[in-house]
Amino acid sequence: MLQLGLSVPRCPGGAAAACPMAEPGTGEEPGTGPGECGTERDPPVPGTGPEALGSPPVTIVVTSEADTWDIDTSPGRGCGPFVDWAQMPEAQGPARIPRDVLGRPPKELKRLAREGCWAGSHAGRARLYPRLIQRVSCRLVTPDALVYRDVAGRLFGQRSVSSHPLPEFLEGCPVPTYCLSPRGVTALRKILICVGALFPDITHSPLLPALAALLLHYSEDEARCFESLSRLIASNAPHAAYIDQSFLAHQASCMTFGDLASKHCPAAHKLIAGAADNILEVYSEWLSWLFPGLPLAYAVRVLDVFLLEGQKVLYRIGLALLKQFRLSAAPAGLQGSDVKAELQAFVRNIAQHVSVD
Repeated sequence: MLQLGLSVPRCPGGAAAACPMAEPGTGEEPGTGPGECGTERDPPVPGTGPEALGSPPVTIVVTSEADTWDIDTSPGRGCGPFVDWAQMPEAQGPARIPRDVLGRPPKELKRLAREGCWAGSHAGRARLYPRLIQRVSCRLVTPDALVYRDVAGRLFGQRSVSSHPLPEFLEGCPVPTYCLSPRGVTALRKILICVGALFPDITHSPLLPALAALLLHYSEDEARCFESLSRLIASNAPHAAYIDQSFLAHQASCMTFGDLASKHCPAAHKLIAGAADNILEVYSEWLSWLFPGLPLAYAVRVLDVFLLEGQKVLYRIGLALLKQFRLSAAPAGLQGSDVKAELQAFVRNIAQHVSVD
């Protein structure tokens, strides 16, 4: 099992990009249109409007969440209208999810995630992921599912999805589809295009398409998947950065990983330095070892912890992979081989070296 206990400094970058506020539609009062994060509104009740109260309307967001909730812990499907189930790996279930899991302290939740508490149920992940993401602190004005439906309707109402290019910030970035069905691939493309439209400040983000694809596997609705992704993009959590959104932030993360590898994985660092012409080029691809390098069963185990701990867990997993790569290397070392290709092949076949459990 990959070890996640290594302590590392907070990753650089990860600043959330600003996004425009959606304009109220025709006939809507300000503050009642789509644009409030995670809010659904009931029709107005006669006699309770601003005319009756004599004051401007005030939007109050009330979020209720019971400490205990029913959850399907069976290993069955239970989710994923965007998934090709012929390719989807079987869950290891049944899951061992406590009924009061959402009432547990943060440290306890992190421990349960690291131990794979909900790894045994696709349905369990489908119910738990959005609830965990709703707890992520984000900017007040963050595009939600209602905004997505409005923007997607305008963008794709009269033109097919294929006629829209992917955002420029994805240039040179892999867009993994894992086990998504053709419908899922189309939904993924729509989500990424809408991210580009609503978060114009994002200029480079290799991690974002993989996160969108993984979340879509456990989403019943593409608009809700967008909302979850939007909260991670717009996170302002003080101790957990999630997604780098510029080339400089990504480049800084690569340099940080190289420093951590030199400090915490000296044997692997020396092995790679002896075989690579430019070790910085090798470490510049460290994030791709995880996404899309790891198979889906391993990638979602990383996602389980990532949603609770942020980007720092990616450093830990990357270093754990580096140590395991050193152990699996031939005794003669890597002389004359393509180190980057060797690393990609290693993570692609990680099941031969490390169990997902």
